Amino acid sequence: MKKIVLLRHGESAWNRENRFTGWTDVDLTDKGVEEALKAGELLKAEGFRFGKAYTSYLKRAVRTLNCVLDRLDQEWIPVEKNWRLNEKHYGVLQGLNKSETAARFGEEQVHIWRRSYDVAPDPLAEDDPRNPRFDPRYAGIPDEELPRTESLKQTIERALPYWQCVIFPELSVHDEILVVAHGNSLRGIIKHLKGISDAAISELNLPTAVPYVFEFDDKLRLVKDYFLGDPEQIRKLMEAVANQGKK
Repeated sequence: MKKIVLLRHGESAWNRENRFTGWTDVDLTDKGVEEALKAGELLKAEGFRFGKAYTSYLKRAVRTLNCVLDRLDQEWIPVEKNWRLNEKHYGVLQGLNKSETAARFGEEQVHIWRRSYDVAPDPLAEDDPRNPRFDPRYAGIPDEELPRTESLKQTIERALPYWQCVIFPELSVHDEILVVAHGNSLRGIIKHLKGISDAAISELNLPTAVPYVFEFDDKLRLVKDYFLGDPEQIRKLMEAVANQGKK
């Protein structure tokens, strides 16, 4: 049996403040570190031995991965970072409080910005200092590939080729792979794996630092998927994510 574990990063400073984060590089909170360490303990208790790990360019995901590997005593395994696993780019919304934005524009509009499949927020201006073209970590990436905003559809369009061409083929080499990334980049991968419709994907809410396991047979066909942890607690965490965009 082959396994890939998808893990959203632990709570970040802007998760705690209920802000749109996107490509803004904020760190984990103390709670986020604890969540990441707990995820590592859960994976250790299940006997996971990862052959390789993948993460984004954003420190909240990188630090989560480091915490998990520390708990697993697997810090020595190869790790590959790639910008294509970054969170959805929220354009001009980045930094705004979600509840305050809902009070101003309405919960329905905020839900569309957060969870719709093909509607993107307004883009950053070309001279906005938050524009990724000014960030040295993206210096080697063609400017036309760097987003100023994104819908989930566009996030999937940049993340899925990396999944299909780089990550998933590694199952022919390693039996267990760990991917630590973000709510929307992971939702895109899950949509692909489970054949979720464009409309239904809006209802999928991923809690922070809860391992999501996908099992495949020897022909790399999906057999089953499940979260690690207490189902009732996970349900409550998912509801909390869904409610972030309400007044």
